[in-house]
Amino acid sequence: MGFFDSEIVQQEAKQLFEDYQSLLKLGSSYGKFDLEGKKIFIEQMEAMMDRYRIFMKRFELSDDFMAQMTVQQLNTQLGQFGITPTQMFDQMNMTLERMKSELEK
Repeated sequence: MGFFDSEIVQQEAKQLFEDYQSLLKLGSSYGKFDLEGKKIFIEQMEAMMDRYRIFMKRFELSDDFMAQMTVQQLNTQLGQFGITPTQMFDQMNMTLERMKSELEK
């Protein structure tokens, strides 16, 4: 069975995409959140990034051709912006850390 044939993989990909889209939509109102709302949003983004990182690691570890092609596509797309997947995650973590430090002010 191929990587993408798995119902578990399909469901997780669908849920991850839907959750990410919801958070992005919600994030457009971030400036209007109170302190507690901002903390919750940051926590949800951190959890999302952890889920995404795990999901991508599954791709990397799979020997399925389509999974490897997906990894290569991501590397190519990010490479066009001069970054690697690791750098992308690092940038997101730095952004979230910055957001946290702004809450403490």
